[in-house]
Amino acid sequence: MNNQQTMNLEDLYLKNPKILVLGDLMIDHYLMGRCDRISPEAPVQVVCVENEKSVLGGAGNVVNNLISFGAQVDVISVVGDDIVGEELLDILQSLNKNSNILIKEKDRTTTKKTRILSSGQQIIRFDKETVKEISNESHNKVIQSFEQKINFCDVVVFSDYGKGFFTKKITIELIKIAKKNNKKVLVDPKGLDYSKYSGAYLLTPNLKEASDFLNIKINDDNLLEKAIIELKKQCNLQVSIITLSERGIAVYTNKLKVFTTKVKDVFDVTGAGDTVIASLAFCLASGKDIYTSLHFSNLAAGIVVGKIGSSTASLKEVLRHETKLNKIGSTPKIITSNDILNISNGLKEEKKKIVFTNGCFDILHVGHIKYLEQAKKHGDILIVGLNSDYSVRKLKGNSRPINNEDDRAYTLAALEQVDFVIIFEEETPFNLIKQILPDVLVKGGDYKGKTVIGQDIANELVIVDFIEGKSTSNIIEMLK
Repeated sequence: MNNQQTMNLEDLYLKNPKILVLGDLMIDHYLMGRCDRISPEAPVQVVCVENEKSVLGGAGNVVNNLISFGAQVDVISVVGDDIVGEELLDILQSLNKNSNILIKEKDRTTTKKTRILSSGQQIIRFDKETVKEISNESHNKVIQSFEQKINFCDVVVFSDYGKGFFTKKITIELIKIAKKNNKKVLVDPKGLDYSKYSGAYLLTPNLKEASDFLNIKINDDNLLEKAIIELKKQCNLQVSIITLSERGIAVYTNKLKVFTTKVKDVFDVTGAGDTVIASLAFCLASGKDIYTSLHFSNLAAGIVVGKIGSSTASLKEVLRHETKLNKIGSTPKIITSNDILNISNGLKEEKKKIVFTNGCFDILHVGHIKYLEQAKKHGDILIVGLNSDYSVRKLKGNSRPINNEDDRAYTLAALEQVDFVIIFEEETPFNLIKQILPDVLVKGGDYKGKTVIGQDIANELVIVDFIEGKSTSNIIEMLK
């Protein structure tokens, strides 16, 4: 991705596109606790529930992603005329202030998936739902609502979870209305009948879904190209896409191209498909071309598969991730006092747990490395305040530092566990800590029982023991 395309993504901060989402909304319900015993009634675990939460699932996860990018979202769906439907509407309205049209249907059960987790491990899931096709009355209300909303959106998203909303009849009719109004329709498909999606701008099947629909076992790039061309032809698409999980996204317009995901660890691909279609919709609705949109989508998916559970990626996360990928070496991690406030505020908006520590780090050794590894374990982002050369001389005398501040900063920034390095001139980092407002302040074992500068600002103080005999002073003495 060249620099021009990188700059093109920056203006997404200025965009606020309108996106209309239709599909199967549901509630993902979690009961979390611990298990200390087996039931005397049957050989099953007894989970003592300590926490409970309900979040939007299905098409709702697409809505979550779009909101996290900064889009304006309108929603059309059909739910049951029941308590769960009311609960779903409450959750949706608390997240989305735009128009939410939930058509209630009698004799329909709103989908709710309940998962019981013990010590983070899912034990069982049970679902309550109706998967029959929506009624003719609901069909007519959806069409009427769609016709009212279509001219007020930039892009339309169909999130099909196979719960009965996207009947063949309604899907064909909706696409026809969208095309008549020159609106792109992006579809996350379900099932084996893709003929109903004919004429959409693009579909986002994963590798297995595409294989099942086309009856082609896709196990190499030649078969991938054959499949993606056939998908485009059979479904009359403008762009043909197959998502490849942690590998990335394959696209075909007039030739095959694979956007490879840049992610270090894959923890969970749950919800990655929702992120892909949401990010594509956001970019296309913002006026980006398909390749720029796929680049953005791939970055977002790379972040999400590195998280646990159905997750979202914020716009700031995506653009920061791209910056790291496009800059070579450690320099991007070295920031100034002009940067720190914006960076800190952005991290807090993303609910990142910020860890701060500081020091001279004159001659980097194993004690430093172990110390920084322990510090990073206490949060998401580790910011290291580095004493300037002037500050080090004030603390340790004119013979120090051995290495100048630029060399020390670059060496620290090269460490994987360090996210940002900032040089400060004062003898203490008090002013820096006031700017950052870290969640966790980490200091070395020699501060046990002492007052630590900034401990009244941070939410938590952590003391990490040094490794015996490992210090810069000892190394200097040995060299003498």
